[in-house]
Amino acid sequence: MNMPFDAFNDVSDDALLVLYANGDAEASRVLMLRLTPRVLGYAARILGDRAEAEDVAQDAMMRLWRIAPDWRQGEAKVSTWLYRVVVNLCTDRLRKKRGAALDEIAEPEDGRPAMEAVLLDQDRAQALDAALAQLPDRQRQAVVLRHLEGLTNPEIGEVMDLSVEAVESLTARGKRALSALLAGKREELGYSDD
Repeated sequence: MNMPFDAFNDVSDDALLVLYANGDAEASRVLMLRLTPRVLGYAARILGDRAEAEDVAQDAMMRLWRIAPDWRQGEAKVSTWLYRVVVNLCTDRLRKKRGAALDEIAEPEDGRPAMEAVLLDQDRAQALDAALAQLPDRQRQAVVLRHLEGLTNPEIGEVMDLSVEAVESLTARGKRALSALLAGKREELGYSDD
């Protein structure tokens, strides 16, 4: 039973995964288009390497397709499960390359504003990514999930297997550390005290 692409706009990730498991190829396409950019962006921020992030996102999506036939609706959100897989894959990669510098951060180009605005946005993103790279792994994961990916503290707790209080503590410490790391760059990054 293949439905047209537009028919899936209001269908949950959970239902799309079940449809895919039942042979609906269009459901898998919709779910892939919905989730891949989110997990790719998250992995890129955690790893600081776009190529590695693409590998992680692809691996995570493949794992999602493999578990589709066994998916038990209502036990977890598909996106939460997928972020958990990405966290684990990123953690494994970071452990393997401990000691390697993360100073070359490729930032994807987006939008078409004036060149000055594009360059300023790139500088800001690079400064944020560089500061994020200096945080301990768990703080970086929590801050990115909360403030860049928009997950709630309970969702982050599920992804990272932590209590809500631990998530709140990690994000608070991470925000304070980021603030300290970026404090001397406000003017350079085009922020004024007005």
